[in-house]
Amino acid sequence: MASNLEKALALPWEPLFKTQAVERGLEYARQKRVILEHLSADIVRTVCRGSSLENYTQTLLFKDPERTRNFIVGKCTCPVRNNCKHCAAALFFMQDPENSPGILAAVDGESVARRPKVVEQKPKLPERLEKNIKPEPRLILASFEYSAYEPRNGKMQRHIQHRAALAFRYRESYVSGVPAPGRGGDILWNLPDETLRMRRHPAREGEYRKQLQELGFRIATRQSKALPDSAGEMFELPTDKAWLSFILDELPRLRAEGWQIEMSEDFGFDVTPVDDWYAVVDDEPERDWFDLELGIIVNGERLSLLPILINLLRTHPELMTPSGIAKRRDDEQLLVQLNHFTQRGGVPIQVALPYGRLKPVLATLGDFYWREDGNNAIRLSTADATRLRQLDDLPLVWQGGDRLRQFSERLVNIKDVRGEVPEGLNATLRPYQLEGLSWMQAVRELEVGGVLADDMGLGKTLQTLAHLLLEKQAGRLDRPALVVMPTSLIPNWMDEAKHFTPQLNVLALFGTQRHQDFKHLQEYDLILTTYALLPRDVDVLSQQLLHVLVLDEAQYIKNPNSKAAQAARQLNARQRLCLSGTPLENHLGELWSLFHFLMPGWLGDAKQFNSNYRTPIEKLGNEQRLEHLNARIKPFLLRRTKEQVATELPPKTEIVHWVELNDTQRDVYETMRLAMDKKVRDEITRKGVGRSQIIILEALLKLRQVCCDLRLVNSEPVNPRQSSSGKLDSLMEMLEELFAENRKILLFSQFTSMLELIEAELKQRGIAYSLLTGKTRDRRVPVQDFQSGKHSIFLISLKAGGTGLNLTAADTVIHYDPWWNPAAENQATDRAYRIGQDKPVFVYKMIARGTVEEKIQHLQQEKAALAAGVLDGRQAGDWKLQDEDIAALFAPLPVVAKKVKR
Repeated sequence: MASNLEKALALPWEPLFKTQAVERGLEYARQKRVILEHLSADIVRTVCRGSSLENYTQTLLFKDPERTRNFIVGKCTCPVRNNCKHCAAALFFMQDPENSPGILAAVDGESVARRPKVVEQKPKLPERLEKNIKPEPRLILASFEYSAYEPRNGKMQRHIQHRAALAFRYRESYVSGVPAPGRGGDILWNLPDETLRMRRHPAREGEYRKQLQELGFRIATRQSKALPDSAGEMFELPTDKAWLSFILDELPRLRAEGWQIEMSEDFGFDVTPVDDWYAVVDDEPERDWFDLELGIIVNGERLSLLPILINLLRTHPELMTPSGIAKRRDDEQLLVQLNHFTQRGGVPIQVALPYGRLKPVLATLGDFYWREDGNNAIRLSTADATRLRQLDDLPLVWQGGDRLRQFSERLVNIKDVRGEVPEGLNATLRPYQLEGLSWMQAVRELEVGGVLADDMGLGKTLQTLAHLLLEKQAGRLDRPALVVMPTSLIPNWMDEAKHFTPQLNVLALFGTQRHQDFKHLQEYDLILTTYALLPRDVDVLSQQLLHVLVLDEAQYIKNPNSKAAQAARQLNARQRLCLSGTPLENHLGELWSLFHFLMPGWLGDAKQFNSNYRTPIEKLGNEQRLEHLNARIKPFLLRRTKEQVATELPPKTEIVHWVELNDTQRDVYETMRLAMDKKVRDEITRKGVGRSQIIILEALLKLRQVCCDLRLVNSEPVNPRQSSSGKLDSLMEMLEELFAENRKILLFSQFTSMLELIEAELKQRGIAYSLLTGKTRDRRVPVQDFQSGKHSIFLISLKAGGTGLNLTAADTVIHYDPWWNPAAENQATDRAYRIGQDKPVFVYKMIARGTVEEKIQHLQQEKAALAAGVLDGRQAGDWKLQDEDIAALFAPLPVVAKKVKR
């Protein structure tokens, strides 16, 4: 059976040594510098004459190559110590055809020892002086690790010393130190026919020594076992950072200048150069995910960075924290051991990775390198293709991923896409609204979800309807679109769809009779339902394939465990959209809930999201994690505030905010309407219209009070378990959103008693306010509190606040119960909209659907003079009420409409 020595010599052993050691070892073997001292089946000892004429002893241990990659371990008494050029020379000696037969025969015969060759005495050779041999600098680099007791903490502390030994080569001899005067520094070298005496050049040696010192080296004053004294003059650098910088930046220049550089196997900064960086993307068009591998090429071998980084995270977590990485300069280097990652084995290697390259790589890998294990690649959602953009500035060898990189380009520039306005849209889109429409089209094309988070009043409904109309005209609306909203918004959506997009067939899936429409859902372009009804109807709606699913006022699903949120996630749609002026009200978990609906898993599960984002951002104020979260959601969230689009807005934007009476209000309203209708008609019959003004105004006043709040009328008791006002509930919801947008609000009401009820609601919610009514004695205090920003809302009675106020801090006006005279209403609005106002002003008129409020609004538009005459108490000749006007004012409430089909 072949011995370990025979097996080893039959294999290529050169990869176990450094290239320079192999080359010099071959040269020494050819010069016959090796003598065999001891031989066995596993161990060989040789003596090799070094370059300074000093003899070094090598001990070669041979192991079974079938069991280990390091099948030869070479030890030497030279400064390099391990697998040096002398050990390589010994191996070449044993492989020499002149020597190998005898060596192998000796091993087979179990010969154990040979005596050193006896050198014959030769006569003294003639001597020749040589003065012109120039010194060549040699630098040997080595490290030594040891432990020492640390008195400060009472523990053993690990230390590593690094040394550089400087010597000078004259022909084949090496010397160091400053030579003694005269002939004491000459070097003798025995040649075959003569002895050569070489004169040293102290001045030139001094220049090399000075060059080292200019690079930051200083003379090492403390002893170290890193190198023997015979290696040369000892130098050191002050820090590990300085050592690494020298190796990467200065050492190649020294080599180019002719310096001979040798490194011991244990030198801590022996860095193998990185040949290149690469990226491999494995994706298929039909998949919604792709695999990404990022790595480096070292000695022609590809090494994935993911397992390397995970290992670093385990062994040196302080190096891999986001905050720690962010503090590093781009030109700083991270030393990484690759012993466990190379396929070839052999000599352990390490590389230096610049933080300037690591930062975009880590940003691309995101949080995955914290949790992936045992893989060379990470699996990402297709929407994660934006991460690839962070690699654009790196010189990478790409394999695959062209389609994804193009997708990434479009996703990053998603807001720059400009689309077309659908034909027949009954509206002129402002530039920012066209941008919103284009964005909806783009996320649909890219098959991802999105949040349209425009401020209240900027037209989220209009943009969505325009998007649906474009989808219909393109032939893609072959399934219904479904919009889920608060109950109070159903009429508003129906009105805006009727006005802006009459081409859409709309179904309001609302009311007790809605079950009759379940079988006909596919016939409609747009279905409207509510958050309250969605959980009840989810079994039916989840079976209906949808083209677009929209959640209006999407903050309603901010609790992911609510029934509405769970039901919404069960619906099947090609595209999901959220509309919300306040996607984040209290904490980041609400934002997670929205994205959990839009793109499940995009922000991880709830536990991962809390660990990766909520805790670092909300509790620790970590700016890096906040920046990371913003970058992650940026393509999928379009947010425009009124300040951002102020130049595109008219100075004053008027918006009718429709309100639905609750059931109790409807009952009281109908009872009172019937009584008032009879009373008014009887009075008109007796006295005529002109002399019946007081009765008409009294009737209208009572009905208006019912619309405001049942507590304003004393005819019916209010059930404490039920809301007394659908309008007040709607106001509180509106204020919550407006406060989230940092709006400054003027709220007008004709009824001071209504302002008292609103006060109570604000106090219950802990909201500070200013108040101005006829009872206010010092008007300056509430005005100053509001103008200075101390309070965000100012409650004003229409009569007290109609004149004499300059409230330019306000940017929002709400008319809780509109005044029937438009001039008086405008006069109140102008408390905010006047000279000195530098912001667009939004004016909201709260109108109860189907009530006398809506009827008077129509009269304002159609018969402004008539309405003003009635309500201002003008002379009879100024106006005339026709029978149809009386009928309209006192018409019964309409049955809640459920569908509009065109």
